[in-house]
Amino acid sequence: MSKTCLLAHPSAEALWTAADAREMLRRQASSGLSVPAFARREGIHPQRLYWWRRKLSPAAAPEFVEVTEQLQGGTVVEVILRSGRVLRVPAQIEPGVLRRIADALEQDGPC
Repeated sequence: MSKTCLLAHPSAEALWTAADAREMLRRQASSGLSVPAFARREGIHPQRLYWWRRKLSPAAAPEFVEVTEQLQGGTVVEVILRSGRVLRVPAQIEPGVLRRIADALEQDGPC
């Protein structure tokens, strides 16, 4: 008979959300352990922590370039994100709205 175990943190088998990864990275940083030592203690692969650290780093955020030429009404702008996802949005979209959409698409999702 197998036992069911509830964990207080993401397990090695579980898919992580960005929030799960942030919590594990926070715990690793506050542990004082190296990434390999922390991963060994938690039963996860160190590469998983390195991958999420890169993915969540501010330097990995999508870069936006301001478009200065006037576009005709109804024009659609295509934005290709690092993940390969393509956004087609009205040319008049506010940059802050576009940034929130892009951030949500790039950061939410399991490992």
